[in-house]
Amino acid sequence: MVNALLGKKMGMTQVYDEAGNVVPVTVLQVGPCAVVQLKTNAEGVCIAVQIGFDERKRKNTPQPLRGHFEQASVTPRKVLRDVAPEPEAKLALGQSLGVGVFAGVPVVDVTGTSKGRGFAGVMKRHGFAGGPASHGAAKVHRRPGAIGQHTDPGRVHKGKRMAGHMGCDRVTVRNLKVVQLDEARNLMLVRGAVPGHNGAYVLVRKVEAAHAK
Repeated sequence: MVNALLGKKMGMTQVYDEAGNVVPVTVLQVGPCAVVQLKTNAEGVCIAVQIGFDERKRKNTPQPLRGHFEQASVTPRKVLRDVAPEPEAKLALGQSLGVGVFAGVPVVDVTGTSKGRGFAGVMKRHGFAGGPASHGAAKVHRRPGAIGQHTDPGRVHKGKRMAGHMGCDRVTVRNLKVVQLDEARNLMLVRGAVPGHNGAYVLVRKVEAAHAK
């Protein structure tokens, strides 16, 4: 099949393992994803599979995209991504892929967009300790302190941790344990937290042996 599928973060809950311990899990709706396009190289070997997730209204779909979906005989989708096919995978246009693709997979990587926090100070954004609370401190309790240099080099170094926009970054959480699969409802329960708000789109990828724990 493919090495990854699109999904949606549904929220967090907790379940019990075989020993009776409480396990915090994130509920992901993984699929169903439709195969929209098969991309091949000059030798005719499939090198990428374009999948679509979450149906959208046809009237809200641009005309060029309508034709793109009609060629694959699938309804318009909101999100499109290219994923890598597995060796010798047999895929067809319009084929539906569900969470069953991850059957037997112990851990996954989840990529999403972190929550936007707006403009944040250095204590919230970078975990600074802040200034003294007493002993003559005057309104410097949450300030970063000195950022400048002496005459040499006489400038602020690039990458200096300062206040600024926080969140809305592409984040990948690796090696999340798959606790449970519900193929009937295309649900996956993974141990731990996943970036993004409830309802945010995520990409769930099978873990490569190179960085698996």
